[in-house]
Amino acid sequence: MKEFKKTSVCTCSDPEKCMELLLELIGDNCTGKELCDVKKAYQIARDAHEGQKRLSGEPYIMHPLSVAIILASLGMDEASIIAAILHDTVEDTKLTNAEVKKEFGETIAELVEGVTKIGKVPLQTKEEQQAENIRKMLMAMSRDIRVIIIKLADRLHNMRTLMFKPEQRRREIALETIEIYAPIAHRLGIRPIKEELEDLSISYLDHVAYREIEESLENQSKTRNEFLEETKARIEERIKSVVNGAQVNGRIKSVHGIYRKMYMQNKNFDQIYDIYAVRIIVDTVIDCYNCLGVIHDMFKPIPGRFKDYISTPKPNMYQSLHTTVLGKEGIPFEVQIRTWEMHHTAEFGIAAHWKYKLGINGTAKFEERLTWIRQLLENQSEDENVEDIVSTIKSDLVPEEVFVFTPKGDVFSLPMGATVVDFAYAIHSAVGNKMVGAKVDGRIVPLDYKVKTGEIIEIMTSSQQGKGPSRDWLNIVKTSQARSKIRQWFKKERRDENIIEGKAQLEREFKRNFIRLTEDNYEEFLIKIAERQHCKSLDDFFAAIGYGGISLMRLMPRIKEDYGKLQKSDEPVIVTAPVKKRTKSNEGVIVEGIDNCLIKFSRCCNPLPGDDIIGFITRGHGVSIHTKKCTNVPADISKAGEPERWITAYWDTNVKEDFKCTLQLFCLNRIGLLADVSSLLASMRIMINDISTRNTTDGRAIVMVTVSVNGVEHLNSLVAKIDKIDGVLSIERSGI
Repeated sequence: MKEFKKTSVCTCSDPEKCMELLLELIGDNCTGKELCDVKKAYQIARDAHEGQKRLSGEPYIMHPLSVAIILASLGMDEASIIAAILHDTVEDTKLTNAEVKKEFGETIAELVEGVTKIGKVPLQTKEEQQAENIRKMLMAMSRDIRVIIIKLADRLHNMRTLMFKPEQRRREIALETIEIYAPIAHRLGIRPIKEELEDLSISYLDHVAYREIEESLENQSKTRNEFLEETKARIEERIKSVVNGAQVNGRIKSVHGIYRKMYMQNKNFDQIYDIYAVRIIVDTVIDCYNCLGVIHDMFKPIPGRFKDYISTPKPNMYQSLHTTVLGKEGIPFEVQIRTWEMHHTAEFGIAAHWKYKLGINGTAKFEERLTWIRQLLENQSEDENVEDIVSTIKSDLVPEEVFVFTPKGDVFSLPMGATVVDFAYAIHSAVGNKMVGAKVDGRIVPLDYKVKTGEIIEIMTSSQQGKGPSRDWLNIVKTSQARSKIRQWFKKERRDENIIEGKAQLEREFKRNFIRLTEDNYEEFLIKIAERQHCKSLDDFFAAIGYGGISLMRLMPRIKEDYGKLQKSDEPVIVTAPVKKRTKSNEGVIVEGIDNCLIKFSRCCNPLPGDDIIGFITRGHGVSIHTKKCTNVPADISKAGEPERWITAYWDTNVKEDFKCTLQLFCLNRIGLLADVSSLLASMRIMINDISTRNTTDGRAIVMVTVSVNGVEHLNSLVAKIDKIDGVLSIERSGI
């Protein structure tokens, strides 16, 4: 098998010689007619680009030819090669898509049009442009995956010639490449393009670090080559007695791979375990595991460094056994063991579908590998903020995966940092919507628990009518799939509640920013804002705010700008300044006599709206708020050590936030007690932040549960219901 980087680069600047290389690469896989079509495409593109030059000074036709050579190295079909040669003609020359269709047929015309459309986004901001670009790429991929493979090859050649761009533009293109294009190449499994895009991006984004790593690799090149050759020889000698026909190769980790570990994990070059790697390729899966046994017998495996991607493939269908072992003189190196079929998939990814002319079984796998694209598209809501779209797609494109199991043994892949709520929605939206709790390896965990590889997760659900997710879940989920499903539920099931919530949020923001309008102007002012957010009515606008589809935090700067313009116009406006200077924190607490102070709630008593409270001026940490019944508040302030630091504080009249409160439940120990408590809290739609239990010497149990409530009245209602649970003897609030 030819090495990608050796066959995909045309080093000359003569188009005719480049064309010869292209024909040599595709000659064995194309019919006579297909070769003629490729030559015709070259002649048309050459004539269309006649007189055009790149920034490097070379003829423009060199770019589409270089893109075609990259695709040929991947084994792409003749339609992709022709589309690559023609991909800039419709945009940059007089040639039309209709003419392309007439000469080469509908399929190639659609490929050219698909590549051309990506990037043509006349929107106001870079964020909107990037979001729309990503969406267009995903839509093109869902229709014909070859569009994005051509686009990746196009970006790769542009990155190879990026040195001719101005410095700021180089950095912008490199950043977009490493954030968007390299992750897409990773998800499609095209390793050579992914690694080269990453390395080229880092060379422009952090040139000093790139050169440092390159020099470290160069300094060790002689030692490295000797080490790899000796290690390969030892492994080949041992394996040939166990497995016939095994091929052993040595490789070096990519510069970007080393960079990530050095500069993102704060490690030295010498601390990177898998700079060196040995790859063993065999015929069958059984041979893979037999080779693993030999390797672990020959070398000492490093604990926690074994990964079985054969039984649990990555989302891009990558399969291999990975183990890191200690070699001669304690030098660590990675061993990858895979079959030839796995190797083809790892090297060429989705492109292997064309390179190896896969049959029916391959087609089934091919379709399976495209499901993530459709899922990403489905998860993007029409009224979602563009910055949210970009961030969620990025997080879904390049996750560090964890692999977790259902009690039945089904495997699910989730991004690093995903919670049990993400897992519930990964199973099915109905499971997520009815979720009331979760067990990890048989132990009840809070809903914001972050799952880890190898854990068995059981989702507890409720069949109670009207049960649904909590708005708090939007703040703890990691995946766009879970976030989208939660928003969809609120959008569909709680419209009236969303409208009320949205109105309340808007009024709070208006009050906080001193925006005051007359009744006549209020509706007219908001309608203009709603129309910009593509809402058909004010109720739709309020509902979108209520279920999280519109972020007021991002909307308020524009609203304040519009309000400022309205003030300067002749329209009647009422502006009300605060009568009395007083501080209102985000938590809804007013501290008399102090402006712009930092507020924090003491953990000893966790004050709630409705409690009598008092403030304590701390040194360097603002004002700490306690309940007046707190054990740390002196009974007589005047006799306290520093009475001047105790200050009057009270709750604002409109406090909507939730607050954490810890309850101690003294109970008779019985089976199902914890489940009954969890179910009750879930039925009341109360967020459980933490829950634990311990047995006492007299055969009883103490349950400690931390929940989110909106005030004392809410807490009293909760306590009254918990008190009715069989076995609960008494309830105490911590710190009071």
